[in-house]
Parts: sequence; structure tokens; C-alpha cells
Amino acid sequence: MSDPVKIAIVGATGLIGRTIIEQATGREDVRIIGVARREMKLPKGVRMELMLADPSQWGEVIGQIKPDVLVSALGTTWNKSGKSEEAFRAVDEHLVLDTAKAAHDHGVKRIIAISSIGADTGSKSFYLRVKGEVERDLLKIGFDRVDIFRPGLLRGERSNDRRAAERLGILLSPLTDLLLHGKYRKYRSTSVKDVADAALALSMRKAAGKFKHDNDAILRAAHSLPQLQG
Repeated sequence: MSDPVKIAIVGATGLIGRTIIEQATGREDVRIIGVARREMKLPKGVRMELMLADPSQWGEVIGQIKPDVLVSALGTTWNKSGKSEEAFRAVDEHLVLDTAKAAHDHGVKRIIAISSIGADTGSKSFYLRVKGEVERDLLKIGFDRVDIFRPGLLRGERSNDRRAAERLGILLSPLTDLLLHGKYRKYRSTSVKDVADAALALSMRKAAGKFKHDNDAILRAAHSLPQLQG
């Protein structure tokens, strides 16, 4: 049996990070190391390490871990940032790129990063414009392999900060998804478990390249994850 893929997750305490950890429980083909600024409740039975440090030191921590793959699940919300463009960029742009650059400098060859459907440097939406700029800059860092996820509205159990409109969107998503066909399929909602399974599956792929995955591609990757035996 080959050695497990060593995966470092920044943003481990968020919805996607926590779900990746949950979906990795019981797997022997991956080894998870979470990098965070605070403690978190771990799923029952999970075997992983959690490294706590100030975000300014995450690059050094990643250098000590020497992971095969960095998963960047960092992100805040417009409300959490106090509706401040500067505060939003501090996390979704500067922290994402600074951590990615530090990981690359320490020899990490592969990165999986969570973005958003509609990300575009020319978007009129501040949120989507920042996401597009970050995608552009991640591709320039020099990783051998870059997988950028562009999920739609995430369906999952978030512990807080769901806005009323977002909750309603999730509630209606089974119906609205059916209306999205052709070029609009990419705007369908995405299960956070599918995002997590896709991240685990793609962490095992070593072929070089730069890839962007919308909803359908995320689903294909999720379904390619080897099933647990027994």
C-alpha cells in the first residue's frame, strides 16, 4: 500500500474544512493536518493533527508539515467582514495568497483552492471580482498542479451566519436547480459533502496542470473518490 497523501488544510474550522475532515474519517489513503488559529471540535473517530498558530505564522507551520497538497478553504463573508472591503480582502485575498505563496516557497507542489461560481476580475460584484483576482494570482504562483473549485450556493450545516436569503435559497434549491440547464447548470447549488469528497479525490491526482471545476466537474471528482472498504 502506498503512503497516504498528506493534506494540509487552511480554513479547517470553516464549513468546507470541517466537512473535508469529516469525510476523511476512517480513510487510510489520506493524512489530514489542519492549520487554524483556534481549537475546534473534531469528528468522532477522526485521526488527524491540528496545528494552532497565528495566521502570520501559517507559512512556517506548513513548511514544518511538508504536505503533498495544500487545501485552501479560507474565506469570510461580507457581513462578517463588517461590510468593509479592506477587511474582506484581508482574508479572501491577502491571507489566501500569502499562505499559498509561503507553501510554494516551502516546496508544496499542489494546491486546491475554493473560489465561487461567477468569479471574474471584471465583475461588477465586489465579492466575485475579488474571487476572480485571487484565482488569477493563484495560477501565477508556480504550483505544478492547481485545482480551483467554483461551487454554487453551498448546501450544508453551517453553525452560524446564514442570512435569511441564503437559507431560503438552500430551501428552494431542489426546485431552482431543476430550472438550470445548459450553460446555466454551473449555477446549481452544490453539496458541501461533494466539495469535500472532490477535494479528497483530487488531492490524490499528481498530474500537473491548472484546472477550474464548476458544479458538474466537482460532482465528477467527488464520485471518483475511492469508497471505504468494509
